[in-house]
Amino acid sequence: MKKSLLIIIALAATAFTGCKKYLDVNDNPNSPTNVSESLMLAPLEASISQYITAGNASSLVNQWMQNCVPNQPLPNTVNYMVTSSTFDDFWKSFYVTALNNLHLLNIQATANGNGKYAGISKILTAYTLGNATDLWGDIPYSEAFNGTDNTTPVYDSQESIYNTIQALLDSAIVEVNAGTGTSPSTDDYFYSGDMTKWAKMAYTLKARYYMHLTKAPGYTASAQATLALTALSNGMTSNSDDCFFPYAGSSTSSNPWYLHFFNTSTLVLSSHYIDSLKAFSDPRLPYLVSKAENTGLYNGNDIGSGAGDLLDYSVAGSFYGGIGSNVYVLNAAEALFLKAEATYITSGYAAAQPIYKAAVAENLLKVGIDTTSTAARNYLSSRGTLTADNAMRLIIEEKNAANFFSMESYVDWRRTGYPSIKLITNDNITAIPRRFLYPLNEITANPRAIQSAKLTDKVWWDN
Repeated sequence: MKKSLLIIIALAATAFTGCKKYLDVNDNPNSPTNVSESLMLAPLEASISQYITAGNASSLVNQWMQNCVPNQPLPNTVNYMVTSSTFDDFWKSFYVTALNNLHLLNIQATANGNGKYAGISKILTAYTLGNATDLWGDIPYSEAFNGTDNTTPVYDSQESIYNTIQALLDSAIVEVNAGTGTSPSTDDYFYSGDMTKWAKMAYTLKARYYMHLTKAPGYTASAQATLALTALSNGMTSNSDDCFFPYAGSSTSSNPWYLHFFNTSTLVLSSHYIDSLKAFSDPRLPYLVSKAENTGLYNGNDIGSGAGDLLDYSVAGSFYGGIGSNVYVLNAAEALFLKAEATYITSGYAAAQPIYKAAVAENLLKVGIDTTSTAARNYLSSRGTLTADNAMRLIIEEKNAANFFSMESYVDWRRTGYPSIKLITNDNITAIPRRFLYPLNEITANPRAIQSAKLTDKVWWDN
């Protein structure tokens, strides 16, 4: 917590004493704090960017998705050598750093009649809760923040968590559209108090979580796709709708993806990731990947080959991996690819074609590529035609490329099988993990039968 304070305080235009009070998780969560909402929001957005969107959980997911690899001898985390204690800090990030403080913000904002802040807190709660349940399955929520003695809350089913997510977003949409109370401004790093964009984010998240259930027990792909399309009619439509946290590029305001690659001194990009970009002559390559210092080439570590000279390998490129690069919490590109997938399900590949192509082009523009250039036109031509055989694969592959290192790629792989990855040899596991282990601290403090779940067990919607 002390380490996070150093980063969050520098990012948020708040006093140290305000942040310290705000982040004191020993406060009674049913008693509103004495800190104004404007002092609570900025560090909360910083913590979600740093600990949820681009945190250690995301780093591990991207190792399992074979996008990056620790430059260390095997076995290591890339080939699934983890234990329950590996996930202790991940769980703390979700529950202590994010969800508990979002709960406090909602209580404070509601008590003060500041509906805009309350709506934002619910949108960010839905985002954080959604990421958590997609990693662990059944998790605490309904009793997790009830009074001071909440060390043994019940575990809610993943289906009920999904219902809660949709209810939170519905309530948030009403509140941000109503626009009551104090308006966020410079304390809102994501949207500078623009409630129209917050509403678009909420509708896009609704679509995301509808589409996650296309193969869930008791749900149908067509019904979920129809719900998603309805939500997306009010969702994000262009890069200007992106939700991101801006980093200053200083020692106290550093992009966490930069820190993952440069602070640890071992994490590098994988050859699987880099070679897939090369294979398609993806014009985004120089934006997504840096050249290896020793060779001046785009070169990844072959997963399973062990450790080599760090300077022989590439790390994340300047657009997403620079010290001052933005961390994108939610991309408009995701909304467009969700729309393409939902349209494909409801109306076929021909109807999805123009939506899909627009999604790819929009992401090329985002990283700074001229879509009229030869390289871009060739790429759009080679990757731009959907058929009955390739539609789902292309949509998900391109969504993965546009959603740089998002945990959504792990969700999409589990529900669609794309992008294609293969098991990395490990004598202790027979299949690629499909969930996180429950953390040791939680097993000790709040033992539940569900905590016996193994890495290869499926979460509820992963049918």
